[in-house]
Amino acid sequence: MSVANIFETLKANFNADAAAGLDLVFQFDIEDGDAYHLIIKDGACALEAGNHDDPSVTLIMNSDTLKGIVSGETDGMQAFMSGQLRAEGDMMLATRLGSLFSIG
Repeated sequence: MSVANIFETLKANFNADAAAGLDLVFQFDIEDGDAYHLIIKDGACALEAGNHDDPSVTLIMNSDTLKGIVSGETDGMQAFMSGQLRAEGDMMLATRLGSLFSIG
């Protein structure tokens, strides 16, 4: 599965109810792939390629870690603690990914 397909899967599993009232940008810097960002606003989710000018949080990982987190095989917190996932910006937002997207 390509990085683009993984992000399409993530977007397809968006939980609009959990995003009510939020205005966030999750930037994903994939070390061995392309950068993408998800814009969460007014209960909607937009996926765009490339870097956002002012993301709320930036998540840095390789494509294998991304695949594992989206499939549910890898726990995001464990990936963070083991150094497979790094976060810059509002790190608490990274913990909300599980509620905003049905992962696994």
